[in-house]
Amino acid sequence: MKEWKEYKMGDVFAYLKSGKGIHANEISSKGEYPVYGGNGVRGYTTRNNFEGDCAIIGRQGAFCGNVRYFKGKAYMTEHAIIAVANENNSTRFLAYLLSIMNLGRFSSQSAQPGLSVTELAKQSIRIPSLSVQKKIANILSSLDDKIELNRRINDNLEQQAQALFKAWFVDFEPFKDGEFVDDDFGRRPYGWNVKPLKYLVEKVKSGDWGKDEQMGNHTMRTFCMRGADFPDIKEGSKGKMPIRYILEKNFREKTLCDGNVVVEISGGSPTQSTGRIVLIDKTFIADCDNALICTNFCKSLEIKESFSLFFYLLWQYLYDKKVMFIYENGSNGLKNLNINSLLERELFVIPPKEIISRFNLVVSLLLSKKQANGIEISRLASLRDTLLPKLMSGNMSFDY
Repeated sequence: MKEWKEYKMGDVFAYLKSGKGIHANEISSKGEYPVYGGNGVRGYTTRNNFEGDCAIIGRQGAFCGNVRYFKGKAYMTEHAIIAVANENNSTRFLAYLLSIMNLGRFSSQSAQPGLSVTELAKQSIRIPSLSVQKKIANILSSLDDKIELNRRINDNLEQQAQALFKAWFVDFEPFKDGEFVDDDFGRRPYGWNVKPLKYLVEKVKSGDWGKDEQMGNHTMRTFCMRGADFPDIKEGSKGKMPIRYILEKNFREKTLCDGNVVVEISGGSPTQSTGRIVLIDKTFIADCDNALICTNFCKSLEIKESFSLFFYLLWQYLYDKKVMFIYENGSNGLKNLNINSLLERELFVIPPKEIISRFNLVVSLLLSKKQANGIEISRLASLRDTLLPKLMSGNMSFDY
């Protein structure tokens, strides 16, 4: 630890400032530059106000003090603080160090907690020489780079699955030489019926939140899936789902099973509707060392046998077409999805079960690869999180 010296944060960063505001109508689900807030990407836009590498520090709200590393071009909003190291320090190392410092404790104590750049600049940190910083950052970034590669592969696998869904069930490409019928709903293969989405749903179940520790009759230990966990779960990783304790009755009724889908019914933004979805399969359940439920801001759906994968991809197709905006209500910024209305009113062409079986064989191979990558992501992240405090303790030698 003797080689590690104490500095004020303001002395190790060449740039330490908040981002700038951006109007909601400038943000969309796709675009050239990511828009970063305090908890990651909010959407995309056509312009950037940052280029390079930096630590992004959440400045306000529930994710105040949250830290992530970024490299590239982006638009940084007023909800994020951008931190760029000076020439004597490594930005990537400092991002790792800040991530374990619980920066949220320096926020103002108010109804809407917020981090002040001025207050952050006064805080002390202990750091080694630049050469040691680079060695530590290289160890940790080798794990993060592999995690990011797996995420890109998984995104591509998901896109392939969506493309196959569209080819089979929207454009009907494999069936173009067969007999078709035309009616008010449009053109479709003969023998395929138009049904509301509820036709594929056996049961809709609410979630639970329970207690953060065993208390009274809340004795059943379980992971509780939140909307914030969906990005990790979609890539097959457990992420940071919290452990909760729920009633035995709710445990029996609400525990998620292979083939269930979970839909987020509250939240959203002007550019992102409610209705995000994840598919639960037996591989993911097996990788969890606890039972699994969803929070009460979500609904779990039990899907008709063999149709889970079809339903998941159909729902994602409708979500990408912004259909869920039609079924939202609410005020004061919090939107709720009227899932019962959506299931009853939204119609789609439902293929025969034998077609679904053929489709499942093709697409399940893609999703199996995705799930394997997700498990590796979880294990790499666990290794990184174990190494991180040890490397930052100053008690390890880097004489090489």
